[in-house]
Amino acid sequence: MAVPRVLLLLSGRPESVSFAQSVCGLLGSGPGLGPWPMHCSLKRGQLILSDRPFPEASARLPLQSSDQTVLLTRRTPTLRISPNLWVPPGGHVEHEEEVSSSQLTQPVPHLPTCGTSGCGLGRGKQDSGSPALPSLTALFDSQLLDGGLRELWEESGLQLPKDQFSWVPLGLWESAYPPRLSWGFPKYHHIVLYLLVISQESQQQLQAQIQPNPGEVNALMWLGPEVAAAVAATEDGSETAGFLTQDLPPSVPAIQLEEDGGARPGAVPMSTLLQTTPATAEDKERVSTGTKFALRLWLQHLGR
Repeated sequence: MAVPRVLLLLSGRPESVSFAQSVCGLLGSGPGLGPWPMHCSLKRGQLILSDRPFPEASARLPLQSSDQTVLLTRRTPTLRISPNLWVPPGGHVEHEEEVSSSQLTQPVPHLPTCGTSGCGLGRGKQDSGSPALPSLTALFDSQLLDGGLRELWEESGLQLPKDQFSWVPLGLWESAYPPRLSWGFPKYHHIVLYLLVISQESQQQLQAQIQPNPGEVNALMWLGPEVAAAVAATEDGSETAGFLTQDLPPSVPAIQLEEDGGARPGAVPMSTLLQTTPATAEDKERVSTGTKFALRLWLQHLGR
């Protein structure tokens, strides 16, 4: 039996559609020429149409220097969503940066499906029946890359010349906030695409160009592979004390932003970087779980 190429969701439930039915009519279109809003998504070679919105998309760009360190920024404590978290630069993708239906000139791609534990795009299985997948996947990724680069500039002031960096998709992460049900039911739900941006410039050269935006971040730091491996290994609910006995520095150098917009050298304790998500609603400083996932994929990319 052939699998239908269009899946219709009405009030969140899948509905079968016969040849004689109007799909647009079922989704609530009225008389006249329209247009009428509806929501679409892509999954395993199917076009999904729904009368309800799907999770929004965001892009995070772990920026790797030529000497193999990666940039993280700390979100300001005044932000409503995920304050005080260390994350790669990036953020929500604006509607004009999303792939429009007019750009879908090739078969629908199958991106690996992932839950809250995330998945690696580079290691995900793909449908054998989608020969055009790599080029269309690149189309989606490049759209999100443009949004991520804009966020990188807004947060850090960095503008990377196109001929001085390369990039590769690392993986997808499904994010919800609050992050635990013990904090309350999720109010925000979005899909994060982590795109590794590999600069030809060193950490020192990139650092000299950074002009952080105090409205979005209040600190930044560069992690090397050894520290990143320790941070990535601290899954929520696991013990972290063992990592403190390894050959790790007691703290990591950071740049702290002052209230007047100035910057000063500082340090983040290693114990802070190894924190996990607390069971109760506390906006303590820590590395986000999605960032730990991205760091693991980065280390895999480096062959570690």
